[in-house]
Amino acid sequence: MPLPPGTRIETDLPARLDRLPWSGWHWRVVIALGVTWVLDGLEVTIVGSVASVLGEPAALGLSESQIGFAASAYLFGAIAGALVFGRLTDRFGRKRLFLVTLAVYLAATLLTAASLDFAMFALFRALTGAGIGGEYAAINSAIDELVPARVRGRCDLAINGTYWLGTALGAASTLLLLDPAVLPHSIGWRAAFGLGALLGFAILLVRRNLPESPRWLLLHGRVAEAEAVVNGIEREVFRGVPMPPPPPAQVLTVKGDVTFTAIARVLLRRHLRRSVLGFSLMVAQAFAYNAIFFTYALVLSRFYSVPADRVGLYLLPFAAGNLLGPLLLGPLFDLVGRRAMIAATYGASGALLAITGMLFARGLLTAASQTALWSLVFFVASAAASSAYLTVSELFPVELRGMAIALFYAVGTAAGGLLAPALFGLLIQTGDRANLLSGYLFGAALLFAAAIVAAVLGVSAEGRSLEELNPE
Repeated sequence: MPLPPGTRIETDLPARLDRLPWSGWHWRVVIALGVTWVLDGLEVTIVGSVASVLGEPAALGLSESQIGFAASAYLFGAIAGALVFGRLTDRFGRKRLFLVTLAVYLAATLLTAASLDFAMFALFRALTGAGIGGEYAAINSAIDELVPARVRGRCDLAINGTYWLGTALGAASTLLLLDPAVLPHSIGWRAAFGLGALLGFAILLVRRNLPESPRWLLLHGRVAEAEAVVNGIEREVFRGVPMPPPPPAQVLTVKGDVTFTAIARVLLRRHLRRSVLGFSLMVAQAFAYNAIFFTYALVLSRFYSVPADRVGLYLLPFAAGNLLGPLLLGPLFDLVGRRAMIAATYGASGALLAITGMLFARGLLTAASQTALWSLVFFVASAAASSAYLTVSELFPVELRGMAIALFYAVGTAAGGLLAPALFGLLIQTGDRANLLSGYLFGAALLFAAAIVAAVLGVSAEGRSLEELNPE
């Protein structure tokens, strides 16, 4: 029977999780949970790539405004899903929710592929977004609570960066599935969405074997279950090799379910500086990313006359730069430190974005050189954006971590993500490079501002356990 809230317990379980050597078990956790970002990148890219096809009478015959509304429905669904499932993952556990959210995504994307009209398509896009938004809270919470503290930074950045693996997969798949020589457009766009469902089903089978977070179990008074989970992990990781002596125990307090009042007190009073830091990082990266990525095809087609069916070729190097950034820069967030690296990547991203914007405005770039520079900008910006998710997932207490991640994601997406595509769409529509430059400079200014906030308010979380970052 769970211990009641307020009970003080002495345990070495969190320290035992942090001392584990990296193993095959950790790889399974990372792959099974980190696929969330692959799915999100896949979904966003597929929608962008099939947008023109969806307007064909043989497909759904959607207007441009309906396609735009469906994209907004996905983002609104992601925000709502993050808030609802973020609350539920703190209350009912990480495992239940990372199974539920993936099942919601899987069902919704299958239904999207079977849509018959605009209303069905928009509804199922919103439900797909809800599944993906819910994944962010449950997955980031579980990963941070299961991987050792010494590699938490590089692990989080690498996982978050796999969004761009999904982007590359989506771009490559649509080059094949939207080729009339392979499939007619009336079937090809449905097959593209079915690809996401197929990947989601395969991962659902793997996730069933992952354990509940021992840290979540402890904070809900389920000490015996937490002990059994850690014992099982240690048996698999060490596999008969003598284990080191147990680390020192620490005292934790059973929290149980926390109220919204308690959440507000932590975010707005106890950790106000961390909240300002998290919101600054999330808003800046959401604006910069959604501004560039959601209008990527429009810039290439309007200013460089790139045909719609060739946009995927330009997405591949862009995705590669975004994927490699967190992988190659991630270890520095553990070795050099969070504060220095977050400030440096945000500042460098802002400078590179401003320079690229000015070269574009002067007409000095081609489609290839524009893509090369964007790939360089977001090689750095991808690490910066991933560090925003790392920051909000490691700096707040276990008992409200899911809700904290959801709130920061929702505010960042609403304040930065929803505004950016519409604003840049209007700037591109004018056909004036100088107008678009003003948008790029605004995005660069947001990144610079976030860099300053990180330098002033950043927390040196590298190598520190989650419990050390949030002492009793």
